[in-house]
Amino acid sequence: MLLPYRSIILCDTEFEFGGVNGNRPRPVCAVFKDLVTGQEWRLFRGEFDERPPFDTGPDTLLVAFYASAEIGTFLALDWPTPVRILDLFAEFRNLTNGLPVPSNKLIGALEYFGLDTIGAVYKQNMIDLILRGPPWTEEERQAILDYCAGDVYALERLLPVMLPHIDLPRALLRGRYMGN
Repeated sequence: MLLPYRSIILCDTEFEFGGVNGNRPRPVCAVFKDLVTGQEWRLFRGEFDERPPFDTGPDTLLVAFYASAEIGTFLALDWPTPVRILDLFAEFRNLTNGLPVPSNKLIGALEYFGLDTIGAVYKQNMIDLILRGPPWTEEERQAILDYCAGDVYALERLLPVMLPHIDLPRALLRGRYMGN
């Protein structure tokens, strides 16, 4: 993968909303994977440090699908916003705007490129479990982390097939917008 970064961090987070609409999300978990080193971090509520487990400076590229959700988690945790963001949602919309697509969600992007996806029923069951809120059993915590990691692995499959279609300088501008 030819991207000019010391670290390429795939990111997915899960959260619940507190109280009134517009409140910051309450992070439930986050999974990160560095494509350069292969290192993976799985963090559940109560395990978040003062900073993310990787550098967020200009030598790191954060890759997400609908990055504003992930950045909402960064903000809720008072973590610094990554300098470089590649949002595969924005790039998928840029590529397919006006074309028929299965959906504009991660599953739809995977289907568009002929990649394996998780089932819609499983996805909805996991979302319901997360939004139900705590307490979660140890088995439920592990299931939530595995579900979150599944989206990171989906990004790992999606990024290489999308890269030939991405104009990186403009994509980084769109990513910066999604991070604000």
